[in-house]
Amino acid sequence: MTTAPGPTPTIVLVGHGMVGQRFLEALAERGLTATHRVVVLCEEPRPAYDRVHLTSYFSGKTPDDLSMTDLAFLEEHGIELRVGDPAESVDRAARTVIARSGLVVGYDVLVLATGSYPFVPPVPGKDAEGCFVYRTIEDLLAIEEYAKTATTGAVVGGGLLGLEAAGALKGLGLTSHIVEFAPRLMPVQVDEGGGAALLRTIEGMGLSVHTGVGTQEIVVDGATGAVTGMKLSDGSELATDLVVFSAGVRPRDQLARDCGLAVGERGGITVDEQCRTVTDERVFAIGECALAADGRVYGLVAPGYEQAETAAATIADREASFTGADLSTKLKLLGVDVASFGDAHGTAEDCLDVVYSDSRAGLYKKLVVARDGTLLGGILVGDADAYGTLRAFTGSVPPVSPESLVLPAGAGAPAQLGPSALPDDAVICSCHNVSKGTVRGAVTEHSCTTVPEVKKCTKAGTGCGSCLKVLGQLVTAELEASGVEVDKGLCGCFAQTREELYEIVLALRITSYRELLDRHGREGARGGDGCEVCKPTVGSIIASLAPAIGASGYVLDGEQAALQDTNDHFLANLQRNGSYSVVPRIPGGEIAPEKLIVIGEIARDFGLYTKITGGQRIDMFGARVEQLPMIWARLVDAGFESGHAYGKSLRTVKSCVGQTWCRYGVQDSVRMAIDLELRYRGLRSPHKLKSAVSGCARECAEAQSKDFGVIATANGWNLYVGGNGGATPRHADLLAQDLSDAELVRLIDRFLMFYIRTADKLERTSTWLERIPGGLDHVRDVVVHDSLGICDELEALMRAHVSHYRDEWAETVNDPEKLARFVSFVNAPDTPDPVVGFVPERDQIKPDLPLLDIGLRRPAEDDLDLLEGSTRR
Repeated sequence: MTTAPGPTPTIVLVGHGMVGQRFLEALAERGLTATHRVVVLCEEPRPAYDRVHLTSYFSGKTPDDLSMTDLAFLEEHGIELRVGDPAESVDRAARTVIARSGLVVGYDVLVLATGSYPFVPPVPGKDAEGCFVYRTIEDLLAIEEYAKTATTGAVVGGGLLGLEAAGALKGLGLTSHIVEFAPRLMPVQVDEGGGAALLRTIEGMGLSVHTGVGTQEIVVDGATGAVTGMKLSDGSELATDLVVFSAGVRPRDQLARDCGLAVGERGGITVDEQCRTVTDERVFAIGECALAADGRVYGLVAPGYEQAETAAATIADREASFTGADLSTKLKLLGVDVASFGDAHGTAEDCLDVVYSDSRAGLYKKLVVARDGTLLGGILVGDADAYGTLRAFTGSVPPVSPESLVLPAGAGAPAQLGPSALPDDAVICSCHNVSKGTVRGAVTEHSCTTVPEVKKCTKAGTGCGSCLKVLGQLVTAELEASGVEVDKGLCGCFAQTREELYEIVLALRITSYRELLDRHGREGARGGDGCEVCKPTVGSIIASLAPAIGASGYVLDGEQAALQDTNDHFLANLQRNGSYSVVPRIPGGEIAPEKLIVIGEIARDFGLYTKITGGQRIDMFGARVEQLPMIWARLVDAGFESGHAYGKSLRTVKSCVGQTWCRYGVQDSVRMAIDLELRYRGLRSPHKLKSAVSGCARECAEAQSKDFGVIATANGWNLYVGGNGGATPRHADLLAQDLSDAELVRLIDRFLMFYIRTADKLERTSTWLERIPGGLDHVRDVVVHDSLGICDELEALMRAHVSHYRDEWAETVNDPEKLARFVSFVNAPDTPDPVVGFVPERDQIKPDLPLLDIGLRRPAEDDLDLLEGSTRR
């Protein structure tokens, strides 16, 4: 089939990645989609997605979550997108593109956005089974599947994608190695000092790093053809059964070469400042496939976006040029902030370095300044909060000394610069080249009052997201400067913050949400039903203060039940197929054989899927809502209680075996973990709480990744606070050291109650510790030194919680009235939910979810008949 240029001029875009999608948006913004036919030939089986955040797939994001393509946008602008049908050849004389399907499309303008391909070193064995690259969603799906039968993975390359790939392999349960030919990790972005800080932190996460060595051969099993190891240039051999190549990329310019377009000596389609190819004015090239007029191939998305804008403007006969781009980057690798900007390596003549380094904390900050004080560039590892401000000041003399810009709070640094100190021409969002003046204009000229509105108006913050913090500060500052009162209230129902509501509830002994709303809610909210933000927040406050204010601490009593979300409402975790999981508490991970047998018998009798969790507990999945009380009754009879896996409360206190069994242990970590878990069980808080106790400095319980963690020393216990695992890991900070048992418990009591008192809704301790004015130093002053004189009150609140604790499962199974809520249909209580189904897998069950797009199995016809006339709980 052939389509040739007709009365409507045709633009053909080859490639539909992030830059290609931005080009389409730029065409639409300039009205070109209304005057041109636009055809897109996409090689991948899916439309454009966020390749910058590709690794977030392994943190729970789905391919749909990563998508950058709004199908309604394509339809509205008549854009013809053909996925899985790449261009295979171009006939420039006939002005046609031939796709893999055989489609021949005529063009008036051709735009090549073919991106880059991963470079795989030409080493023997590189094509063996078990060798992968790390570039597309399909690559990740293949790695994920192969990793199910692998134990060890190695990544060739210690750059950005290499570190992300290594983190992904570790997350898949593999022992992970990184092999980097350069003498340090991320050699392009960081210097020797930054690389050393990054190395220490990454090795502390359990990854093995091999720098200064190359890969000479992939060792392959002759019988199976699968990877079994790697031979390195230093003569050593690494045992591995999965290899990921992440050794850089090369421009995908073969299509251009084949049709006679000029390419650079080291690759890249040669273009001018308008992004036209120097060979053919009807052909443009943008993104990683283009060799720009300044002789560079840009591997970052921000320059690609700028090239897309330039090409679209040129096609629209508007003046535009691309003469180069800022190569500054801010990344989060394995939870570690890494940023570089400007002349990061200090290549300018007669420049000076200002360096702050803290090996223990994994911090490294370097600024490069000229003799006259002009900020030229810098490198930040471990803490890149100041990146947005520092990058914006690059090329100018900051209004404060360079030393104050790298010293941490509490180390003698003056007040840090805020975004308000930046000039209007400072670039806030490098992805979309949005200046501070543009952001201000969105507030003052376009009446934007929130960050989402500013993002929509300017595109700032819609790229990598590294500017969002500065963007939020700018919007708030501009609104306040305009005389607009910035609403910092919890929600539309309350003008107070969560912290203020906590103080109101405590001081006035308010025991119900209704009373709090009617007395202290916004005028229009009083007498109403509240909202999904404030109801669980207030419910949590009342539950955490229940003994002190005379309220019931049981979450399903009276009004409290209506304030809870689904998990708290049913005291179990809702799963994707509508079933629930049950997690009994196993304090410290210690469990007697008789109790193990009980759990096994319950799982067998109710047909549940069982799994050991990362917090040393046993999770039982697949319980129907009407089965929950029966399961709890048997667990309670056996001496178990709720593990609160469903609540914003203490989850687990993980432990190693400590000095009782381990030859390295110096304290009884199991006893301490059990004592702490039983003390703080059921404590409602702004977010879930996790803890751990390690019996020695080898840290087998991973205490430094917990909200509060304890590590044994020869002289007592060290207390760490503010740690966090998950998608944004943070190492905990040392609050106090060499504590006795009593001192440790007292400080944890104070720390937890101060956090509960002052944190925002759904704010983890890690985020709270970084947000609260004064940070760790302030928390230490309050909790350790009692600078506010409130420690007696904090301790009293915790004692009240401990003395009034009641197991929620036992409370429920002993109350027939409360048991009545545990049905799928209120008017058919004996009818199980027919959409909850299972299929066998590995001798257990898994959810029957053929319709993943809606997250539930479609009921069969008989099921629908059964459901007719019934009312779902």
